[in-house]
Amino acid sequence: MTDYTHQQIVARGARADAEAAADAIDNMPGLEGATYSILEEDEDKGIWRIDAFPTTEDEDAALLELLGGYPLKVEREALADADWLAMALSGLPPVRAGRFFVYGMHDRGRLPASTVNLRIEAGAAFGTGHHGTTVGCLQAYDRLIKAKKFNKVLDVGAGTGLLAIAAARTGAKLAVGTDIDKPSVRISKENAKVNMANARFVHASGLSNKLVAQNAPYDLVFANILARPLISLAQDIKRALVPGGTVILSGLLRTQERMVKAAYLSRGFKVVNRIHRDAWATLVLQRP
Repeated sequence: MTDYTHQQIVARGARADAEAAADAIDNMPGLEGATYSILEEDEDKGIWRIDAFPTTEDEDAALLELLGGYPLKVEREALADADWLAMALSGLPPVRAGRFFVYGMHDRGRLPASTVNLRIEAGAAFGTGHHGTTVGCLQAYDRLIKAKKFNKVLDVGAGTGLLAIAAARTGAKLAVGTDIDKPSVRISKENAKVNMANARFVHASGLSNKLVAQNAPYDLVFANILARPLISLAQDIKRALVPGGTVILSGLLRTQERMVKAAYLSRGFKVVNRIHRDAWATLVLQRP
């Protein structure tokens, strides 16, 4: 058996076709954990772009087959560096979201003085702040903490740990993050140390981990994952929140917003805010 040579797959086309393909990736068995992003590449020409980073031959083949079923121009190229995602993200510019300024090592010399500066290195994890879902979560959180402090925060699907670290750096006394991917947990811990943030991270699926359970209920829950897991975790997230607590949901396309929102409204949540960025939606809801 040979090692898989990591690829970057790029698919370009009209917005409707790109969004439909992204929705299909989210809902295809075997691609639940696929790393990809969708963004508007050329506003004047109406061109949208999907960047996918498969990690196995099976995932590579499945993505190529799926994307080939849409009227998109699909290209791929090998990424020789073993630290493939870090290489793909290394040249990205810093991101400003409300009071937060998210940057990588390559931008450490250009930090604003008036922002909460968060250095995030991706490694093999996802969530640098460039993706529309992560930016949406930061913007939503920034708006919330202008009026209220959240002492206990849980980040479900932490990725690089950015959201839990942001909470810890802005007054949360307890910030806990979980991820189903062990390398992501390691990277989150490293990022917390670099940012001198008192945030703890554990390898867990769902909210049943001992550390997560023993610190419940939380004032705020971030859940930046995928639409179907957001729906399936609705009741668990409700139980994990204090009455009147807040959840920030993202990782969902605008086309998936209605079904995700329905799962929470049926449990008594009310919508506080929503943010649309590119094809993505972020929902802020309050527990009854």
